[in-house]
Amino acid sequence: MGRYVLRRLLQLIPVFLGTTFIIYALVWAIPQDPFAGKCGQRPCPDSYISAMSDKFNFDDPLVLQYLKYMGNLLTGDFGDTFSGISVGEQISTAYPTTVKLAVIALLIEGIIGVTAGVLTGLRKQGFLDNLVLVSTLFLISLPVFVTGFVLRLYLGPQGLDLMDTGVDTADPSIGQLILPGFVLGSLSMAYVARLTRGGIAENRRADYVRTAIAKGQPNSRVVGVHLLRNSLIPVITFLGTDLGSLMGGAIVTEGVFNINGIGGLIFRGIQEKEGVMVTGIVTLLVLVYLLMSLIVDLLYAVLDPRIRYE
Repeated sequence: MGRYVLRRLLQLIPVFLGTTFIIYALVWAIPQDPFAGKCGQRPCPDSYISAMSDKFNFDDPLVLQYLKYMGNLLTGDFGDTFSGISVGEQISTAYPTTVKLAVIALLIEGIIGVTAGVLTGLRKQGFLDNLVLVSTLFLISLPVFVTGFVLRLYLGPQGLDLMDTGVDTADPSIGQLILPGFVLGSLSMAYVARLTRGGIAENRRADYVRTAIAKGQPNSRVVGVHLLRNSLIPVITFLGTDLGSLMGGAIVTEGVFNINGIGGLIFRGIQEKEGVMVTGIVTLLVLVYLLMSLIVDLLYAVLDPRIRYE
């Protein structure tokens, strides 16, 4: 196991470097004036352009720019925007909120999705099975912003007044993030339910399940230990990689509920053409993706004893 973990960690290095270089090139190699609109309606003075070009290494080749950026990044320096705002401070302020939102969404989609998938996989072609299939298809068909606006309108004070849909922009609590988390994870929840249902329905006919039943083991142990663990491998893969997607895809949800998180930073960075902001945030999301993929690989052996790492 130790050799496998070391090998996987070494494999992450070229993947990280290659991915971040592509991101850096896509952001900074766009054939446009990086100073357009930075000085209002007037063209930027030569002194400003010279100072900013020196600060952001615009006069260096692209590869050298990337190497200098990564050197600063390894020391924890995400750089500054054109207006002098520290990207690292902006991320440290907004990132905890997005992490909380993403984790809540992940828990909601995991608990509800897996539960619905197990119940429908064990009772195929019944009322509950048809209800879940129709509900998940409905969630998949709806854009996230539509789900957010509808739930906020009908569950909030303007509708049925069942809950407070307002979110504290400075430091939202867990309770305030439950509804946005449900909205953010609604699409993935539908996929998790369908993946779990398919895995349960397929593994019910497996030999090891028949053997467990023939030995007289309780139904709860057959489902919880034998059937569920082997059916959850594709679900764990999906949930693990989905965490990065949830944090990167929270732009719409954070906008609907007025949440000050990473999504808003990305949106403003793109809107204001702040390449340093976009590059720093996306690089952070790449790290999350890679670490979650490693954790998912290690969980395989825990869920399925037949998997061994040599």
